[in-house]
Amino acid sequence: MNDDSSEPEDFGIDRPRAREFDDVAAKRFGRRFLLGAGAAFAGNVALDSAEAAPRKGGSTLAFREVPQVLDETHHVASGYRADVLVRWGDAVEKAAPAFDPARLDGAAQAKQFGYNCDFVAFMPLPRGSRSSSHGLLCVNHEYTNTELMFAGFKEPNNGATGLTRAQADVDQAAHGLSVVEIRKSGGRWRVVADSALSRRFTGGGTNFRLSGPVAGHARLETTADPSGTRVIGTLNNCAGGVTPWGTVLSGEENFNGYFIGDANKTPEAANHKRYGVSPWQNASWGRHFPRFDVEKEPNEPNRFGWIVEYDPYDPKSTPVKRTALGRFKHEGATCVVSADGRVAVYSGDDERFEYVYRFLTKGKYDPANRAKNRDLLDEGILSVARFDDDGTVVWLPLVFGQGPLTPANGFNSQAEILIEARRAGDLLGATPMDRPEDVEPNPLTGRVYVVMTYNDRRKAAGDPDARQRAHGANPRAGNRTGHIVEMIPPVSRASRPMHDADRFRWEIFLQAGNPAEADSGTQYGPGVTADGWLAAPDNIAFDPRGRIWIATDGMPTQGKPSFADGIWAADTAGPGRAVTKRFFATPRGAEMCGPAFTPDGRTLFVAVQHPGEERGSTYDTPSTRWPDFAPGVPPRPSVVAITEAGGGEIGS
Repeated sequence: MNDDSSEPEDFGIDRPRAREFDDVAAKRFGRRFLLGAGAAFAGNVALDSAEAAPRKGGSTLAFREVPQVLDETHHVASGYRADVLVRWGDAVEKAAPAFDPARLDGAAQAKQFGYNCDFVAFMPLPRGSRSSSHGLLCVNHEYTNTELMFAGFKEPNNGATGLTRAQADVDQAAHGLSVVEIRKSGGRWRVVADSALSRRFTGGGTNFRLSGPVAGHARLETTADPSGTRVIGTLNNCAGGVTPWGTVLSGEENFNGYFIGDANKTPEAANHKRYGVSPWQNASWGRHFPRFDVEKEPNEPNRFGWIVEYDPYDPKSTPVKRTALGRFKHEGATCVVSADGRVAVYSGDDERFEYVYRFLTKGKYDPANRAKNRDLLDEGILSVARFDDDGTVVWLPLVFGQGPLTPANGFNSQAEILIEARRAGDLLGATPMDRPEDVEPNPLTGRVYVVMTYNDRRKAAGDPDARQRAHGANPRAGNRTGHIVEMIPPVSRASRPMHDADRFRWEIFLQAGNPAEADSGTQYGPGVTADGWLAAPDNIAFDPRGRIWIATDGMPTQGKPSFADGIWAADTAGPGRAVTKRFFATPRGAEMCGPAFTPDGRTLFVAVQHPGEERGSTYDTPSTRWPDFAPGVPPRPSVVAITEAGGGEIGS
């Protein structure tokens, strides 16, 4: 979910309406912040009985805020401990050697914890339990900072064009996914050494199976895989999700920056242009691995940009790229069971002016039959969202033969629509959003929160370019601080959220930024402090009480002096609704990722990504050596386990 500022510029019958959650969205700019804790969702899905009573100032959150800060280390709210649990280079698989930053090796890195940890999922052990003291930590490794990994590089990612073959091997192995067995003992979390369940999936050494409508299509065939059904590696894994049947989903995001060659010389020129395929981030790979040269392998980029599903409980299983969920820059893939038993998967396409998607399975989830659920994600309907100014969300199906999705517009099958999901969304008139990142359903209320990190290219409401001008769901021109939109599905007669509905309602949950700045256009609940405001919201999670926890990616760009990224929390209902409070601050140069709770809400896992990623900060002279602070040891992306000193719930 790294900033895409260096990327190339990218240019049915409705069912009868069920009753809505409430009429809040229709009056979204009026009474929503005046509602009481019980009234916010009155007559619909009630908040869990464990919802805390409002405290002074309206918020149910009891911790004292961390001040706005920017320095070499992390900070957590008073009364909490933040333990570094696993770092880049730590052993994951058996026989992994000790981390030696001066002698990095590709074979060693393939057994060690990868770089730039992003999405985090806690999967309880044993499978199917709600254990909060033993489980599997599942982590994405989005990208690498070669200038912080290897000596001699002077600028951010200038190693992308100068890596040796040995360094490129390390770089590929540092991408991918990690599964790490962990256990809590004496109030502290520790990695279980030499676990048979711990596992690495890498960018260049793991085989992935392709499934769904695109598997075997000619546009996925390559020299190494003429069948179009197998892919080596997974790239730029950003956020993800967990399925109801206990597997993990991982979104491939900025896959476009790993290729060299002139895409205009290939049969896929228009397709590659729409996804920004050109030398950018790890462009030296193509010098060492021909498959990353589009002039030699024009179909290779089509094999990335999918949702990956893997079973962390089965270390011998083959991970799968589920093509029915569409190809774009997936920020995540969060799941919820709808009222009719089908599973909805929400995902954002993380780039300026891109779209929000929902996949709805054809089959229904069977909680008693895990094997039956295993291929649910291979059949269903992918839809893209249109946010109308009247507060309506309309889901537009991406189905071959419907509307403009026909051979007349270059689509000859459902597979081609999924390969070019962005172009299909263009033709259907989907709403271009302000970098839609995480899209998460609140498990207690059914409301779905869409996080827009920012879009500083958004133009004023009167601009003639309809795609780029400000409108209801993206209301601010030059939006450099981001916002969060709340989607409200209708409910069934049994008061269950209907995530399968063709239409939702929407409202603005918050508009980020510093409210002290004139004309900032911020929107919070009443009482946000000078330490409580945030900017560039990115990933979110919900605690067992239904409160939202927001990770940011861009706070250091806001104001003077600069402030660190971190975690903020807020109620989603009642007088504390959208009253954000700062809970955690990253070390300088870092982005905040994760977050993930244990089922009991007593541990919060967060991922500190790219510490030290600042101008002039390199392996030789980093701006921080977090978390080791040892001579000669560079900064190391790490997962941190946060617990309350007395063992209580986080935030309460």
